[in-house]
Amino acid sequence: MSLIAGCSKPAPTAPPPQAMPVKVSAVSLTDVPTSDTYVATIKSRRSTTLQPQVDGNITKILVKSGDAVKAGQLLMQIDPLKQAAAVQSQQGTQAQKKAVYQYNQTEVERQRKLFEAGVTSRDAYDQAVQAFQNAKGDYESNEALTTTQVQQLGYYQIRAPYAGVVGDIPVHLGDYVSPTTVLTTVDENADLEAYIYLPTDRGTSIRTGLPVEILDASGGVVTRSSISFLSPQVDNGLQSILAKAEIPHTAQRLRNLQLVNARVTWKVSPQPVVPVLAVVRVGGQPFVYVAVPSAHGDGYSAHQVAVTLGETVGNNYPVQSGLKQGDKVILTSIQFLQEGAPVQPLS
Repeated sequence: MSLIAGCSKPAPTAPPPQAMPVKVSAVSLTDVPTSDTYVATIKSRRSTTLQPQVDGNITKILVKSGDAVKAGQLLMQIDPLKQAAAVQSQQGTQAQKKAVYQYNQTEVERQRKLFEAGVTSRDAYDQAVQAFQNAKGDYESNEALTTTQVQQLGYYQIRAPYAGVVGDIPVHLGDYVSPTTVLTTVDENADLEAYIYLPTDRGTSIRTGLPVEILDASGGVVTRSSISFLSPQVDNGLQSILAKAEIPHTAQRLRNLQLVNARVTWKVSPQPVVPVLAVVRVGGQPFVYVAVPSAHGDGYSAHQVAVTLGETVGNNYPVQSGLKQGDKVILTSIQFLQEGAPVQPLS
């Protein structure tokens, strides 16, 4: 019996996976700022707390909180009747003394002429001169007192020291007030500064001229400025250094005593950056895919690289470690990639 041996065919080889077209971007160095963000307080260089200089009951309140007022505008009035009566009485006294002064002025001139004509004695002329000088001093003293009383009457009217916005008004009509009573505040939002307290461990980096960005609640830039003042002393309570940054007049969204975030840029240095969309996260660790030459030298494959990132700058992440200049970072089809997958880089 003879056996015929059969010949088996080799299994067909699976075709290599097709390379996926992907857009890549070579890593380049870009100027990246190193910055920190601090809570800052906006303060007006012209902010006044109004308190009366006299006692009395409030008879008029002509404004309300939030009103924009002009310089010299009447805000409130304290009952002026008693002081007005004192001014009127003083003015009456002044009129009497003025009449005496004018009479003595005429009399001294008349006595001078009579003396020169030899009609009266020297003694009579001297007495007239003395009476005139006494009347003059008495009148001028009373005139100064009247001026003071009139000025005192003006204290019963509370006026805005400059154009600004009226703050809270804690008093009401009829309230009795004194020089210790706070009536309201007037703030001018035209001359604002950001008060920023910087940590002392940044002492060697702190200097005037450092760029400052004032941010809104969502992180958007409201306005840009720079440090214009540094305190020569350390705040004992906060163990920090006060820095001030002037706010441009165009930043109308900011108000006196408003709390904001201030981003201080310490330096700008070249660093590699990658687009935000090129970053994937696995378990909180950021990765990027880089197109690297295949081991067989017949194309490129995707290689997953762990990176350390800084804070976003526009639409990019600064890369602190993991990449080097010239690496081809894959920008598209990232969700379909895995380690070693063949790719076809497209510029």
